[in-house]
Amino acid sequence: MTATERSGPTPAAEPAPATRRAEFDAIRMLVVLGLVFFHAALIFDTRDDFYVKNPQTTEAITFAAGFAVVWAMPALFLIAGSGAWHSLRRRGPAGFAVERMLRLGVPLLFATVAILPVPQWLRLKAADPGYGESYPRFWLRFFDVRLSLSDFPFMVRGEFFESGHLWFVVLLLAFCLMLALAARLPSGRMSRVRDAAAAAVARRGVVLLPAIPVAVVAAVLGMEETFAGWHRWAYLLFFCYGLALASDDRFRHAMRRDAVPAAVAGLVLFGASGIAFGTLGGDPFTDTTIPAGLARLSFGAAGWCWLVAILGLSDRRRPARPRATTKEPPRGRRRVYAYLAEAVLPLYVLHQPIVVAVAYIVVRWHMPAPVKYVVIVAVSFVIMFTIYDLLVRRTRPTRFLFGIRSDRTHPRPGTSSAQ
Repeated sequence: MTATERSGPTPAAEPAPATRRAEFDAIRMLVVLGLVFFHAALIFDTRDDFYVKNPQTTEAITFAAGFAVVWAMPALFLIAGSGAWHSLRRRGPAGFAVERMLRLGVPLLFATVAILPVPQWLRLKAADPGYGESYPRFWLRFFDVRLSLSDFPFMVRGEFFESGHLWFVVLLLAFCLMLALAARLPSGRMSRVRDAAAAAVARRGVVLLPAIPVAVVAAVLGMEETFAGWHRWAYLLFFCYGLALASDDRFRHAMRRDAVPAAVAGLVLFGASGIAFGTLGGDPFTDTTIPAGLARLSFGAAGWCWLVAILGLSDRRRPARPRATTKEPPRGRRRVYAYLAEAVLPLYVLHQPIVVAVAYIVVRWHMPAPVKYVVIVAVSFVIMFTIYDLLVRRTRPTRFLFGIRSDRTHPRPGTSSAQ
């Protein structure tokens, strides 16, 4: 009897897991910081019902914003799905659920109580110059709420209560808890599905096929303007795609290979949806007409194509250099990177109330709209980073309230440690 026979059959090789990708952190930073520019632009948009509005508005903002809407928030959910896969693998379902409750649930609860009522209060003051209700009194009315299961996972309802910009945290926490429950189920069938999908993407163009479920959700269920133009269950698909992407490097290789055709397809589909949205009457986000459904179908497909293009093009691997000539990134760059990577969630939580508060003052000034826009963006950034740096990141209690790890560590660009 040979050694092989004595030891039994050789187990099947595990698929190569995806390593941590530095560009994911860069994309997260870009999207969150870009939200300041985006939400400041909505103050000048004719169509959007933002909290504070400039007296002069323009429809041009709607079309310009579409370039960000089609990929930005889907990218955050996909990257969150990738991080969730690593965390779940390391901690197990129970540990993963606890970790996500601490890092997402605690900031959600704290921000809901402490800062979420501010934009709604300023909305009332901006809409009616005679409105004189104090903030403490409005705060009590804001939390005059009831529970309802009809709008899962947004189960808290009230006349003035809203999830505001924290809808992202609500959805992400719900998806993570759903994943923790699903992880307790037998995983053999899902592993076979993943392996079959990873093998299929070896063929050119197959990596674009996940656009079909996203497009169908957009066409059939509609698009929710409150959630940055995408339906909440479309975000669940992007989250699941992030799980798959992190689970096997073959998906990553396929994205890198097909990035250019994905970019072309995304531009064509996005252009078609933009023309349709601009020419259709009614509300193309929710109308059940065939033209509106086709416009949403094109938009949904464009979203996935853009993500494939962005992730593939940003994953350009350089030729390996000899170890002796490999240089570490400059220390200053590493510090800035680590600072911003750690700040992403706190800055997201802080940004919109600050933008609204600054805009509430600036829109009353007599100056051109472009100047107001620049002032709102610049002052918002200054206030946002000042609050984060002086009041959030320096003490253990405030770091806990904003979901920051207490060890103050974060991987350097290019390292492979998982989130």
